[in-house]
Amino acid sequence: MNKQDLVSKVADKADISKTKAASAVDAVIDAIKGSLKKGDDVRLVGFGTFSVAKRAATTGRNPRTGEPIKIPASKQPKFKAGKELKEAVNKK
Repeated sequence: MNKQDLVSKVADKADISKTKAASAVDAVIDAIKGSLKKGDDVRLVGFGTFSVAKRAATTGRNPRTGEPIKIPASKQPKFKAGKELKEAVNKK
């Protein structure tokens, strides 16, 4: 499923236009991005938790030359599925 498919499903489920559904989906994504950017977690009960993990700087190797390279520290977005989402996915 891509973003357009999601917008169509939201529009059908909520009985609203695709334009309004696209705005709603964009607003949710922007809100999650904004919270993560500030370092806050986003907990959606029954769905899951979005968080930010810090990765330390490391030394890697260029696969072609074998020469060591520095990989800078960074922040990575993480998602941990909630209980209800896990159960829904594993339901037969």
